[in-house]
Amino acid sequence: MPALEQFLGSAAGLSPATVTRLTKQWGDDHAAFQDRDLSDRDFVYVWADGVHPKIRLGQAHSCVLVLLGVRLDGTKELIALAEGLRESTESWADLLRDCRQRGMRDPELVVGDGAMGLWKALREVFPAARHQMCWVHKSRNVTNALPKSAQPGALKGDAGDLQR
Repeated sequence: MPALEQFLGSAAGLSPATVTRLTKQWGDDHAAFQDRDLSDRDFVYVWADGVHPKIRLGQAHSCVLVLLGVRLDGTKELIALAEGLRESTESWADLLRDCRQRGMRDPELVVGDGAMGLWKALREVFPAARHQMCWVHKSRNVTNALPKSAQPGALKGDAGDLQR
């Protein structure tokens, strides 16, 4: 309860009924977000990544798949969140198919960390979308391939800015 009091204030009256009501409201809000129509917007750029929390989400090797988009007018929008098994092709394809069924059209460019599952799923679900590896991930991969003694020098200047 102390964690909720930080968000809602100590006078929020966190009775069991209040917690039940808030849980239902948050569940309803999540369901509305997951089911919303995406046909009224075009995404120029989409960033895709799997977030691997240090807690278990019901199964080993699960992650949260995240799609963040930028519309034609420059507005950023969280497109979708879903639990996935690792960053498998099937997990990404399920998420992308759901977005397609809700009206999302092929974005111009999808940026990701280079996980092969995402690229395979994109070719299946959004075949017109171009894709490229995120520069931050690419820089990290190159830096990690260097000997440890050479890594600090490689991170100086612009490459170091990408690491922050």
